Amino acid sequence: MYQPEYPCSEEELMHRIEASASHVMMNYDEQSLYRLMLSVIDLTTLEGTDTPYRIESICNQALAFADRNRNIAPPAAVCVYVPFVAQAKKLLQDSPIKVATVVCAFPSGQAPVELKLAEVKYAIEAGADEIDMVISRGKFLSGSLQEVFDEIAAVREICANVTLKVILETGELGSASNIYRASLLSMKAGADFIKSSTGKITESATPRSVMIMADAIKHWEERTQKMVGLKPAGGLSDIRSALFFMQIIDEILGNKWLNNRFLRLGTSRFANILAQKIN
Repeated sequence: MYQPEYPCSEEELMHRIEASASHVMMNYDEQSLYRLMLSVIDLTTLEGTDTPYRIESICNQALAFADRNRNIAPPAAVCVYVPFVAQAKKLLQDSPIKVATVVCAFPSGQAPVELKLAEVKYAIEAGADEIDMVISRGKFLSGSLQEVFDEIAAVREICANVTLKVILETGELGSASNIYRASLLSMKAGADFIKSSTGKITESATPRSVMIMADAIKHWEERTQKMVGLKPAGGLSDIRSALFFMQIIDEILGNKWLNNRFLRLGTSRFANILAQKIN
């Protein structure tokens, strides 16, 4: 399988990140940015301690953010573990908020493919609107790229009418070229979104990984005329970091990506603060 090299050196990449940090999103005022950011959040709880009460709480939180009188849209989705999909779907059924879940032996990706596909089918039957699958980093790093591609393509086939986000776990892929290759491979296999991280390892979304992924998406769009979404996730604990990711995406891909069809932020840490800042 074709293994493209990332076209920038690490030094060039760092210079680009520093340049982005000095810019501002000129097309948006502060209030518009806050509204936009809230509307692209996947409000997330993925803990071993999650309970039905916790799921009810986060769904109610998501519903409470919407305020037509103040022109505030709710988060794009609530992301929960597979056993809670049916509950979340019922709680959110009268709203535009999607139910997302994580699959394919999240977060490790270490399971037989037959079990992974069974989990995807179960999640969709339970009502999941969006599937966030992890790739097999062990297979990718050992050079078995065709196996990784085939696995994503098999999940894509099951998700014919469901949004598919492919989690790269960029903190484990290491080199810029590995992140770039994994991004292109995922898009070629049918990803609707590429997502940076699970949030379960020390290194999650970073400006470096988001810039490389955005470059891959730009390259894919130029080759295929197809837009693929980007989801920074993991470690998103403050508004400033999220704004920096949005700045990078705006610079590389343009503002047509700045909506919940093509941009998601995986977090739950600052949504309440964000809502309080609006007006």
